Amino acid sequence: MKKTLLIHCKNIGKYINVPIGSTLLDVYNSLDFKLPYLVTSAKVNNVVRELTYSLYKNKTIEFIDVSSDSGKRTYARTLIAVVYMAIKRLYPEMNLNLEYGIRNGFYGKLIDKYGHSFIPKSFKSLTDEIHKIIEEDIPIYQEEIETDKVIDSLEAEGLNDKAELLRSRGSIYTESYRIGTHLDYSTGSLFPSTGWIYKVNIEPFFEGFILTVPSKVNPNDVDPILEIPKMFELLKDTEEFNRVIGLPNVGALNNAIKNDKTADLSRIAEALQEKQIANIADQICNKTPKIKVVLISGPSSSGKTTFSKRLGIQLLTNSISPQAISLDDYFVERVNTPLDENGDYDYESIEALDLPLFHHDLELLLAGEEVEIPTYNFETGKREYRGNKIKLNDNTILIMEGIHALNPRLTENIANERKFKIYVSVLTTIPIDCHNWIPTSDNRLIRRIIRDYNTRGYSAQDTISRWTSVRRGEEKWILPFQIYADAMFNSSLIFELSVLRHHAEYILSEVPQNCDEYSEAHRLLQFIRDFKPFPEKEIPRNSLIREFVGGSSFYKY
Repeated sequence: MKKTLLIHCKNIGKYINVPIGSTLLDVYNSLDFKLPYLVTSAKVNNVVRELTYSLYKNKTIEFIDVSSDSGKRTYARTLIAVVYMAIKRLYPEMNLNLEYGIRNGFYGKLIDKYGHSFIPKSFKSLTDEIHKIIEEDIPIYQEEIETDKVIDSLEAEGLNDKAELLRSRGSIYTESYRIGTHLDYSTGSLFPSTGWIYKVNIEPFFEGFILTVPSKVNPNDVDPILEIPKMFELLKDTEEFNRVIGLPNVGALNNAIKNDKTADLSRIAEALQEKQIANIADQICNKTPKIKVVLISGPSSSGKTTFSKRLGIQLLTNSISPQAISLDDYFVERVNTPLDENGDYDYESIEALDLPLFHHDLELLLAGEEVEIPTYNFETGKREYRGNKIKLNDNTILIMEGIHALNPRLTENIANERKFKIYVSVLTTIPIDCHNWIPTSDNRLIRRIIRDYNTRGYSAQDTISRWTSVRRGEEKWILPFQIYADAMFNSSLIFELSVLRHHAEYILSEVPQNCDEYSEAHRLLQFIRDFKPFPEKEIPRNSLIREFVGGSSFYKY
């Protein structure tokens, strides 16, 4: 009689017996229960594993579908592997370069051996080849393989950036996958075979293409491409900067840190950001005296506060006096804060702001009257008045910073020519390698975990548990309004994840394995360890990253 294991399946809340050596897919197929959308992977003792993962000990498992963030990542990894295979079949001399992630997919290019972009005359042949590979249903094998063998395979294909990253890791074995004759390493789970891909949307865009993945709202379809020209210009400029300084990927960054080039790297990156802030200040000055209000928005942990302070300094150098207001000080009292679908306070909603009071104060300020600005006490959840009175004169510009700053409802009574709108984002443009990207939301989540831990006493578990709700609020209340921005600013520094590693490792390692948040903490911990630590002494005190790790000249902590 074949031995069995006792498996606790959290999806059905039951213990089941399964034959030893069963794969996760075997277990899923044996259940009467089915997820709403395509199953992608499963948490095994709260660590995400591929469906071909075999069980040899008693485990707790929870199956995941494509509607989750983790499920979308599995889909995207597999789709990228399929696209790469199609490119190599059609254009053997070309390589796939994913330049950066966008809101609903990726921007990529076909690159020749000299680093030049190649644009196919038609994407139909590429799309047809992708569908052919899907129909072939080629198995994908995932296993740990000696790192040296993976490096040799990658170098034989000309994927030197991938090989460079593996060398910088220094691991004996590497989580790898094999698809056809291609051996590569994996940053997470993939599907059991190419036939699992059910939706492909690839369209020409600029010098490359946009590859979209299933929608989070409706995983049976893909979202339309959201074209934001200012954001793509910013991404292109940052990509060019990375190329000029010779740091196109994480492996190259790790080598620069290893070779003690951190001081120069910090000075160059900080100078670039200061130049960009100065350029935005010049744009504002060129529109004065019409401009009286500068609105600064961006998602959680995008660095809005430090940016607004540094922008204020640049405005002062142009003889313009900035007067700052934080929209957070106009929160309604906590008892009046709207609730989300889970019954928790919804601070991401614009209804969390006292709009009538804000409009009243703003009208008086723009009329030249003195106004006492409230201060929101986050400990008591109440609004307080502490004698903070402000008045605008002829050379004063009001700077308002907050997640809702670009929402038209906030300043609906102010003519557009009197406003200058800025969107601050974290566009992590350095890729892990040519096929593996860094989601900007991961960068922001790590920033927030560190800041919440240091300033609010929240554990990583606390912050991760709230993150889904935060992201949902951003999708509704913040991201749709970035199209109204007059200027965009990328607050990410090319080396910042190497700086954040020192802080994040300890905080993430405190998350216990027996909680739901461990899965995300474990993933982030594995991800952040791809970056060699960057000496914090090289980071100036006015740096944006100081808003999160401490030591800022703008804050007490």
